[in-house]
Amino acid sequence: SVETITQVTDDGGKTWRRLGNNSRHVDDHALWIDPDDTDHFLIGGDGGVYESFDAGKNYLFKSNLPVTQFYRVNVDNSEPFYWVYGGTQDNASMGGPSASISSGGVYSGDWKTTLGGDGFWQAIDPENPDIVYSEYQYGNIHRHDKKSGENVKIKPVPEKGEDTYKWNWNTPYILSPHSNTRLYIAANKVFRSDDRGNSWTKISEDITAQIDRNTWPVMDRYWGVDAVVKDVSTSLFGTAVSIDESPVQENLLYVGTDDGLIQVTEDANGNWRKIDQFPGIPEYTYVSDITTSKFDANIVYAAFDNRKRDDFKPYLLKSEDKGITWVSIAGNLPENGTVHSIAQDFVNSDLLFAGTEFGLFFSIDDGKIWTQLTNGIPTIAVRDIAIQERECDLVLATFGRGFYIMDNYEPLRLVNKEILDTAAHIFPVKDALMYIQSRGRYGQGSTQYSAKNPPFGAVFTYHINEIPKTLKGERMEKEKELIKDKAPIPIPTMEELRAEKNEIKPYLVFTIKDSKGNVINTIRKSPSKGISRIAWNLRYPSTYPVRVSKDKFDPLQSGDSGIMAMPGRYNVTLSQVVRGEETVLAGPVEFVAQPLNNTTLPADDREELVAFMEEVSELSRTIRGTQQYANELLKNTQYIKQAIINTPAATPDMMAEASEMELHLKDILWKFTGQSPKASREENWPAPPSINERLGAITSAHWRSTSAVTQTARDQFSILEEEVPGVIDELKAIYEEQFVPLQGELDAIGAPWTPGRLPVWDK
Repeated sequence: SVETITQVTDDGGKTWRRLGNNSRHVDDHALWIDPDDTDHFLIGGDGGVYESFDAGKNYLFKSNLPVTQFYRVNVDNSEPFYWVYGGTQDNASMGGPSASISSGGVYSGDWKTTLGGDGFWQAIDPENPDIVYSEYQYGNIHRHDKKSGENVKIKPVPEKGEDTYKWNWNTPYILSPHSNTRLYIAANKVFRSDDRGNSWTKISEDITAQIDRNTWPVMDRYWGVDAVVKDVSTSLFGTAVSIDESPVQENLLYVGTDDGLIQVTEDANGNWRKIDQFPGIPEYTYVSDITTSKFDANIVYAAFDNRKRDDFKPYLLKSEDKGITWVSIAGNLPENGTVHSIAQDFVNSDLLFAGTEFGLFFSIDDGKIWTQLTNGIPTIAVRDIAIQERECDLVLATFGRGFYIMDNYEPLRLVNKEILDTAAHIFPVKDALMYIQSRGRYGQGSTQYSAKNPPFGAVFTYHINEIPKTLKGERMEKEKELIKDKAPIPIPTMEELRAEKNEIKPYLVFTIKDSKGNVINTIRKSPSKGISRIAWNLRYPSTYPVRVSKDKFDPLQSGDSGIMAMPGRYNVTLSQVVRGEETVLAGPVEFVAQPLNNTTLPADDREELVAFMEEVSELSRTIRGTQQYANELLKNTQYIKQAIINTPAATPDMMAEASEMELHLKDILWKFTGQSPKASREENWPAPPSINERLGAITSAHWRSTSAVTQTARDQFSILEEEVPGVIDELKAIYEEQFVPLQGELDAIGAPWTPGRLPVWDK
């Protein structure tokens, strides 16, 4: 008998019993048993990987493996982040947000199951994202209420006197692009509903080749009814597997079958035209996908899958006369790579996408030349493609690695030879959403999974034609040619080698300005040839004291982020710095930063909020810098005291002066930091708030907020405005009246060098 659960024997095979299946998926595939403890094992199946330590009584599920097999994908129009929906191999249909405001990304718990069983096609009402259509195997379509979680089964049922319809395991259905309440679904017959599936009208008779597959030999022979698993766990044959309606011409409908037909109707009723001959396509080949043109009602694309006959060629056709004649557009697609899906851009009719058994390809010339997209996409079967038009995102369903999203693929639409031949180019910048990112989930352990969000802020897509060479790179390139010609190699001078060593490598500079021409921020990056992306996080640079890594200048090292900029219009310019000389390469290109408007109590005057935070940033720059300056003076004081005690000519008065300066500096630093608590400020001795505490009260209140300035923050700012100048004056007096004179006295007595003092040589 057919078995889907692992069997265990304790007596060498005489008797068998089922392995425990407590909260574990059925359909087992793989098993590892710990040789040192047979109660401990790992088992893999349709549901993923499970671990047991008690011989199968209980299981730990490995929930952080992104290995879902999706048959199909679709997207909705939810705001601000659209949702992605798909149907999985034996793990239900589900949907989840494409992005979130959380810095942790989209978590597994953010996804919602819409229907159980195996999941396949999905459709979402474009006007109401709470209405979702999902199905499990053999056309069992349900209308899901996302708000309540309710499901109602809406599968067409045979009329009186009719035989059971023949549904494919992966039954195709769509929402009409001409009505958000109209559904089409296809078995061996095609059905239409104009009331969200509450009722159906049969609009065709059998649209398949109507072949009895029992008349075909399998493994060079014919099989009787008693053959092992004959017609068990096997899809029916002679069913629809793909469907699409022209968005240009209402009622122009195409249906593809698993036995090699495409049926066409222009009235979405009983008048169908059968197409059973396709150039270069073997007879009876599975029609894996059909896509109608978004621009021309006469144009349609079709993909074919002949893997069941050990034929893995990419079959991809185009018709310009509603399927009467066809031409191949497989072009240079790899010969060993079945095409599963085809999609067309909604702006540029020549931009096509093809999902194959071994990755995703795109063409900018209507299928003449194909290029594989590889940046971040593994070589995996891409079963389906959806395009979210509002965001211009490309969304993929892969069979083994879950969903993939290419955010804003517009540059692929615009790229051309002229752009590729120019030194550099910035593509149009998509509007940037401004919001405060919430924190991710904390302390969830290693099995939590989250998908990364798109880059936050304004994303700049740019193209660089050539990377400038360094002095060393130029020399080595010349030497390479000389070596090839077996010519003498000039030896560089010491000055040339030093110049090579001291050279700062070329880098790019992205300069962001506001509409008034003020520079808001700059971003620096190493150049790389081709198309790349970088994001500005919509904030000013930090005013925090500068840090240098390994005591060496690095132009690519950026400081922390400062306050968030104002909503509004900005522009970006791309420059390149080579050996200290900056050259503008591209831009300016304008873009808009717009608030997400997701706050309950937003600031009435955003400009006032930003202006206040700019004042706070300047105050913070002064406070942090002053404290750092005091720390440096205190550190130098230690060197001075050490130099005094190590110099015989030093006097006790000098040591007393240095010690007094040290205590004074510590008193000043105490004003910044206050008494260090043993546990928390609340459990420490009562004491006036330090300067840093008052500053922290302001920044902690508004760093992650776009609400109006609190009165508490204004009060703290006023106190600091009053206190900080006096501290600066104290430090200035210490430096001028104590530190500088002591440095002079050290020179006079011939003391060893101390930081901040240039030795004086008196011949």
